[in-house]
Amino acid sequence: MTEPPPSGEPAPSPSGAYPPSPYGAYPPSPYGAYPYAGYPHRRPTNTMAIVSLVCAFVFAPLGILFGHISLSQIKKTGEEGRGLAIAGLVIGYLVTAATVVVIVLSVLFLVAFAGEMQDYANRSPGQPGYTATAPEPESLPEFKPPATLGSNCQYPATTEPASKPATPPRTGKVPTDPETVTAAIMTNEGGIGLQLDNGKAPCTVNNFASLAQQGYFDRTTCHRLTTGDELGVLQCGDPSGTGTGGPGYRFPNEYPTNQFRLADPALLKPVVYPRGTLAMANYGPGTNGSQFYLVYEDSSLPPTYTVFGEIETAGLATLDKIAAAGVADGSEDGEPAQTVTIESVRLD
Repeated sequence: MTEPPPSGEPAPSPSGAYPPSPYGAYPPSPYGAYPYAGYPHRRPTNTMAIVSLVCAFVFAPLGILFGHISLSQIKKTGEEGRGLAIAGLVIGYLVTAATVVVIVLSVLFLVAFAGEMQDYANRSPGQPGYTATAPEPESLPEFKPPATLGSNCQYPATTEPASKPATPPRTGKVPTDPETVTAAIMTNEGGIGLQLDNGKAPCTVNNFASLAQQGYFDRTTCHRLTTGDELGVLQCGDPSGTGTGGPGYRFPNEYPTNQFRLADPALLKPVVYPRGTLAMANYGPGTNGSQFYLVYEDSSLPPTYTVFGEIETAGLATLDKIAAAGVADGSEDGEPAQTVTIESVRLD
């Protein structure tokens, strides 16, 4: 038998449950059941997208490659990182394009520079096949003594070893007095008297005198003769006889180069080196060593060959005899047909 409920409480239903709420059941949610419990999981970032962005700065083509791979993977997997992949692609393409432009400009610059150097080489009498292009070259400029003339002669070593043992001449200040120094080159074809111009080219005369006193020129051959209309010189002073030898050091140009500014285009225009000129041979400014030109005919040369003396009349007769024999191969520029050997060089 069931006991009555405590005072104030409703009687339970026959099934033992409490009666329904007088307000009715809660209505169902208009939004439906909550679809999941907790927060959603974050999708991973595609690894290739990160690699693409890094490579775009390190090696742009890889950045482009990995960027395309990343976009393809993201499309299939739904991963994050599309923005990183696109950034890698954009940066990679920009860097690659800039690199291509730089390479193209560099190649064009090198081609232009090579052309300029070839033009200079064609104008240089140090190269076989030299031809002067100026129809009416000017005379050598008037000599105006530079303030530093002879004040600091320097003879730095070259990377090429000396063709014959030689000690560099004294450095520093050298005298410009006396203005001329007498010298003589004795060859198997006769003597060639010289008046060295110490007042205009003291560092060059200092070098020539030093090598002569050391016997550097003794028993060496004059390896080159030119007999063209624009260039008539006998080139000597290389113990190797090849045209590439020297004393193992070099020194700067003097007159007439020091009458021009270094960037003056007139340095590329030929001037007349008159018959009887003694000048240094070189393969560019500041590369003087031991080789020299004995000019026996008016010659057109750029003013980048230091004039350091004159050839006496009897010496010119000897040079005329050597020139008359011609070049060994019959051309206008090459080894003399008649071997010319310097027996000695002496200073008076």
